[in-house]
Formats: sequence, structure tokens, C-alpha cells
Amino acid sequence: MIVALPARAKLNLDLSVLRRLPDGMHELRSHVQAIELHDLLEVESAPKTELTITGFEVAKGSDNSVLKAQAALEAAAERALPAAFTLHKRIPPGSGLGGASSDAGAALRALAALYNLKQDLQPIASQVGADVTFFLNGGGALVEGAGERVTPIPSAAAWYAIAWPGIELSTAEVYRAWDEVKGEGPNDLRRAAARVEPKLEEFAVSLGPHWQMTGSGSAFFCRCPDRDSAMGAIANLACWTTVTVAV
Repeated sequence: MIVALPARAKLNLDLSVLRRLPDGMHELRSHVQAIELHDLLEVESAPKTELTITGFEVAKGSDNSVLKAQAALEAAAERALPAAFTLHKRIPPGSGLGGASSDAGAALRALAALYNLKQDLQPIASQVGADVTFFLNGGGALVEGAGERVTPIPSAAAWYAIAWPGIELSTAEVYRAWDEVKGEGPNDLRRAAARVEPKLEEFAVSLGPHWQMTGSGSAFFCRCPDRDSAMGAIANLACWTTVTVAV
């Protein structure tokens, strides 16, 4: 049996960093929305674990979020869960769109289905990564704490234009920069992201005031009333772009 799941991207419609926690993590508050843009994860049982990746290049070793999720679930289940993973990467890495965390959430759900596991996935997800808990269910949510407190809210029907400058940002580096420069505006991490990569500010200015950064960057989005408006918003951009809708 093969389990195939979409690992959907997300947008931070707003993002406030409240404080740095004693353990080095940061407390945040963000309204998050899952979107149609997605990676695709195919999983089937196998004698030993293998990971094949197509599309965008990402780490294939132990740093890959799919394998991290598998290891965390194996520890909770106290048994090996060997699987052959095929990950079709469509979400740009290091973009703030949550691709790695979504892949991890999909891996947890797929393995639980494949091996008929009864473990509560939520505490396991929070161990794997800050955004993984959100991706267990997706939709719209208010995310608080270090990402582990997820309160579902209705999804607002909306189209989005997305632009990515091809810059991969480290979330950890951006949060360390926030410790120095703090933030303002709808996304408290934009100033910090520009501190890590100054070219990001040039990109933001070129897009115009209606565009907003998601997550820790470097992708930006623009909310649009319909698909045609979203297509128009990206028509003249010389970078990776896509049009998507809230799900």
C-alpha cells in the first residue's frame, strides 16, 4: 500500500514575536493559513528506509524533516517503522512557506496510517519542529507559544500571489537577528530577515507596499480578490512566482 499526501504550504497573515524564551526559542503569535501550493509525499512500507527527492533540492540525510519525523515517531512507538519515501518538492526551501515542517507533518500522518498507529501525533509534532503541529490539520489557525499552541479558526476564502527571490534563509539566524533588531509592521521578522540578507529589503521595495513577507522569509505574498488579479500581480516579476488559494 502507498500512502500519498499533499504537504501544503502556509502563509503567516501576521506574525508578532513576543519575547525570547529561556530555552532560546521565541514566543510568537500568528494567524496562519494553509494554501493549495504543496509538496507531495508518497510513503510505502519497505525493508529499510529510503528517501528519494524530486524538484527543489533539499537535504537527504538525517537533517531532512521527513526522516526527523520518522525517528521521532519510532521513538514514541518504540518500534522501527521502515518506509520508502518519495518527496516531490514544489515549495521553495528556506522561503518561510513552511515546506519542511509540512513535509514532517505529512510523514507523521502517513506513517501512522501505514502502520495503524494510535499515538497522539501532536506532542510528537512539537518535538520535530515549531510549525509541525499546525500542519497536522492545516486550514486556518491562531498559532501561539513556540508554535505548539494551535487554535483552529475559519479559513477566509482568498487568492494569493507569491514571489520568492531565490534566497534561502535560516529560520534560526533570522530569530537571532530579531534578538538584536526586534521588529515592526505586520511581520516582526522582516527587519531581522533583511539584517541576515540585505538583498531582501531591495526585493521587498521592488514588489511594492501591498506585498508582505511570510514566516522568517524570504517569500512574499499579496492577497488578491480573484485568480486573474493574482496572475496580474506576478506578470512582470523576474523571480519564482506562483498563484494559489487558501484551503
